[in-house]
Amino acid sequence: MDNAIFSTIDQITQRILNGGEMTAEEGRWMIRLDDDYLPWLMAGADRLRKSYRGNEIEVCAIANVRSGNCSENCSFCAQSGHHKTAAPAYDYIPAEELVAQAQQAREWGASDFGVVSKGWGMRSEKEGAKLEEYFTAMDAGTDIGRCASLGALTKASAEKLKTMGMENYHHNLECAESFFDQVCTTHTYQENIDTINNARAAGLRVCAGGILGMGESLDQRIEMAESLRQLGVESVPLNFLNPVLGTPMGNQTPMSPYEILRAIATYRYMLPKAEIRIAGGRQFLGDMQSMIFMAGASGVMIGNYLTTQGRSVDDDLKMIRDLKLEVRGDTKQRRGRQDQAVAAG
Repeated sequence: MDNAIFSTIDQITQRILNGGEMTAEEGRWMIRLDDDYLPWLMAGADRLRKSYRGNEIEVCAIANVRSGNCSENCSFCAQSGHHKTAAPAYDYIPAEELVAQAQQAREWGASDFGVVSKGWGMRSEKEGAKLEEYFTAMDAGTDIGRCASLGALTKASAEKLKTMGMENYHHNLECAESFFDQVCTTHTYQENIDTINNARAAGLRVCAGGILGMGESLDQRIEMAESLRQLGVESVPLNFLNPVLGTPMGNQTPMSPYEILRAIATYRYMLPKAEIRIAGGRQFLGDMQSMIFMAGASGVMIGNYLTTQGRSVDDDLKMIRDLKLEVRGDTKQRRGRQDQAVAAG
């Protein structure tokens, strides 16, 4: 092994600890490092996580409130009406069912609960009324943070959601702009960027990341990280493609554990202050799932995903405890910090 590589990792780590940044060129170098250097890279990423995010892990969960027959043709998605998959299709679930799921998530320690609906934005009064019903019921039934992922937002729809009581908005870039035409053609990359900017302008906390392992190049993984950095995204969910039969990406080979960990670590270096949240596809790490935190992750989604089941919540919480990490504190305290940050910004 080359000692110069160890030295370079250390130099970049120290620069970031001192408040500096890693360049995109360095990111492209880092994400290509041989597996032999992964433990050293993870050690540096772990230092950055501890410095910027501490030893608390932010836990979140989601509910798929409306599924199937989506108008968008995202190549990875089981819910797209353009693909033939075994994914369930149903209209809005009852508000009481949503609240029960949110209450369960809160008992697990989740600080935020996401209302996820297929489609592309709030396009009807019916959708707006249902969402208002959901957020009102959640506010009355639990103190969990209210999040949503609903597709595109205009300035007006973002402001409307804010008045309904929504606090956080999730909208992935999905991938690098240079790869996006391989992923979706029914909406544009610029619409994704506009949605993120509109959500932030309305005073919402923004959660935006993407899916790795869709066939993009290593350079394109860094390109997406650079876009997220330029947008100033505070929370970055990383997903790893779970190929679904019937979708155009159904035959992709899943990422290997080392590839996943190297990507997480590199994203920690590119986005040292962000919440790096690991979501779908972490099952491909197998027995190495606990290493996501040592690779720099500071958040994790628990419970089930949109159309696939997640790992046992008990196992996830035990994993966090065994690493002597803590689930982030009370939601109301977190909301207070968030309100102060929005006011200061």
